[in-house]
This record gives sequence, structure tokens and C-alpha cells, in this order.
Amino acid sequence: MNWTSMDQFFSMGGYGLYVWGSYAFAALVMLVEPLLAMHRHRRARRDAAEATDAEPHDSFKE
Repeated sequence: MNWTSMDQFFSMGGYGLYVWGSYAFAALVMLVEPLLAMHRHRRARRDAAEATDAEPHDSFKE
């Protein structure tokens, strides 16, 4: 396509809402997913630490 103005570029021949909406949704997912992954990782590490603290430690036998 050949655009003569920025307005034509952003309107994308009448499909701008779909095009830019798709880009915005993809960007949102790409920003939120790492945050959710970090949260799940921290929770898993915390749960694992709590599980090992609840078990008796056999490594300190004399």
C-alpha cells in the first residue's frame, strides 16, 4: 500500500481499528505474561521452601 499522509497510514484503509487493536493486544500480552510468570515462579519457590521447612531435616544427624 502507498499512503500519502499519516492519517491514511493509521486508518489502514478502514481496517485501522482492527490492525492497531491487534498490535495493542499483542503488546499487552507480551508485557503481562512475563509479570505473571515471575509471580508464579516466586509463589512456586515460596511453596517449595515452606514444604522443605515443614519436613524434618535428616542431614543434621550426629
